[in-house]
Amino acid sequence: MLLYSGREEENAPHTQRAALMLIKKARNVLMEWGSHESRIIKASFKTKKEGITMNVIQCYAPTNDSSDDDKDQFHERLQSIIAKCSEKRSHHPDGKPKRQIRNGQH
Repeated sequence: MLLYSGREEENAPHTQRAALMLIKKARNVLMEWGSHESRIIKASFKTKKEGITMNVIQCYAPTNDSSDDDKDQFHERLQSIIAKCSEKRSHHPDGKPKRQIRNGQH
């Protein structure tokens, strides 16, 4: 399975895109994936036995000849995606925030 970012329009240029190739075992544990603009793909996997969730972010970063504005927009978008992954990690599957453990107390 090939996960591919970018536009689906006919005759759209095939530049500035990201792709992620999955083997069969990875396809079986793929929970969700999404293309975030043309340069970023985020895929979430959950192992069946251990129940571990892993987020993978694949991106095509702007090159040195890109404008500063393009680079800034890319980095802001990437930081936003990373922050959302961190938010989800700080909650239990039931949606409630995890309790902080301090000095051995809940």
